Order: sequence, then structure tokens, then C-alpha cells
Amino acid sequence: MTKAVVPAAGLGTRFLPATKATPKEMLPIVDKPAIQYVVEEAVAAGLGDVLMVTGRSKRSIEDHFDRAYELEEALRAKDDIQRLYSVRESSELAQVHYVRQGEPRGLGHAVLCADAHVGHEPFAILLGDDIISEHAALLKRMIDVRERYGGSVVALMEVEPEQVSLYGCAGIEETAEEDVVLVNDLVEKPPRDEAPSRWAIIGRYICDPAVFAVLRKTPPGRGGEIQLTDALRELARREPDDGGPVYGVRFRGRRYDTGNKADYLRTVVEFACERPDLAAELLPWLREFVAEHDSPEA
Repeated sequence: MTKAVVPAAGLGTRFLPATKATPKEMLPIVDKPAIQYVVEEAVAAGLGDVLMVTGRSKRSIEDHFDRAYELEEALRAKDDIQRLYSVRESSELAQVHYVRQGEPRGLGHAVLCADAHVGHEPFAILLGDDIISEHAALLKRMIDVRERYGGSVVALMEVEPEQVSLYGCAGIEETAEEDVVLVNDLVEKPPRDEAPSRWAIIGRYICDPAVFAVLRKTPPGRGGEIQLTDALRELARREPDDGGPVYGVRFRGRRYDTGNKADYLRTVVEFACERPDLAAELLPWLREFVAEHDSPEA
């Protein structure tokens, strides 16, 4: 496997007005845009060919992963080597390609836009809203499961019952490996009492190329959109020589949902507190700030 697909065509309405002219994927986590963490994860897993599925008003994503010669020269003239390196880093991460999703028809349609680029190879899908801890090596584990078992692989995280309606949820069967399950059903955002389990799909997938043929025949589902979950549900019912089955990797590490305002802010604070150049100043202030708000006079 060498290819990763990053759907980045969403409108980012939950972050308006900030995302009126700035893609939500470019919102910073301290001083690096969220989407760069996602590309770095793909590269760390050995996937150096990254296809961004973008839409209108997403040009800044392309600019970020391109060279900025005037800025580089200005930094070089000031002998600001550290910032020069940070600016050039994003353009040297991976071989990044782009394709446009002409209209917002759902995640399944966004993935289908990658068909010509991916071809007949298995590939990864990384959603830009989800940042996975760099120490977790989730994507590497999923690639390993694909290489050993075939089919497609989804990342699963156990959520509270009241949260199942926010995710695609999987029906699962145990395997000989504690963190690997066989997926026998997938339902997109089910009501709490209809969810097949509390194991929700988070934004990492390894897909067999057979998913493209299925997506082309998948009718619009929940929300009038073409759902990747529906296509994977079809593959879960198939035999190995026909594009199936689907496995799940149970993930119990740290995941950051930057598509939610409160979680986005928590992510920024946590990442900042882990930075040696910021923690010494930020942590004492944060403790004081929390103490003031916890006091009876607050």
C-alpha cells in the first residue's frame, strides 16, 4: 500500500464565520493546520502518495503543501532557520495530489472521486476531522490487518450509548486477536436502541478497491448522501474473492475530534501543554485560570 485519500471538501458550517473563507481543515492546532497532522500520520504509516479530495474555496490547502519561495527567501535572509524548516516541511512531506468533488454528495461520493487515482490497489482513507495520537500507530496496525486478512478494515472506538447516533456503528464478531474483530453489520448514525453495538467507526479506513464498484451502485442513504458506511456494509457480506469481508481494529488510544468546537478547543489546549516551548508558560496560567473559575466567588 502506498496511497492515502483525505476527503477535504466539507463546508465547515459548524465553525462559521471562521470558515467562511478559510477551510476548516486549515484551522490551526497551535501553529500547524489540522490537516497537516493527518498527512503526517499517513506518511508515518508508509503512505507517501496522498490524494486530497477538495471543493470550492479550498485553494489554501494546496498552497500550504506547496513551496512558498518568497517567504522562504525572506526567512533565509533573516537567518531564521527554524521557521524556514517549518515552512518547507509541509511541502516535503509527501507527493500530494488533488481532485475536486463537484458537489457535496457525501463521504461515499468523495471517496468515489479518488477512483481514477487509486486504481486497483488497496488504499487508506483518513478523515481530516480526526487526529489520532502519533504514539498510537493505529494506521500501521490497520495496514497490517489488511495484509494478513485481506478485505477492508475500519477503526472502531467504543462510545457511550447516547453517542452512537453520531457515528456509523458496527456489529462485530470476535477473532483470535483481541484487538481485531470481524464486522458483520454497519449502520450509519442509528438510533440508540437500533445500534448493533457501541463500537463506532472513527475516521480511519483501509479499503479494498472493490469499494469503488459498490459505491457506483450505492443509492443515497441517510441525509440524501452516498454513505461510505453503506458500501462497506455490502462488502462485509462478501467473500474474500469478491472484495470482502470487513474487519475492525479496536482503538483505545487518544483521538481528537477537531470537527466539534469544544473538542477542537480541548485539542489546542492539550497539544499546547505538551509543547516544551509553551508548557512552562501555559500550564501555570491554566492552573490559575481553572482555580479562579472553581472558587466559590467565581
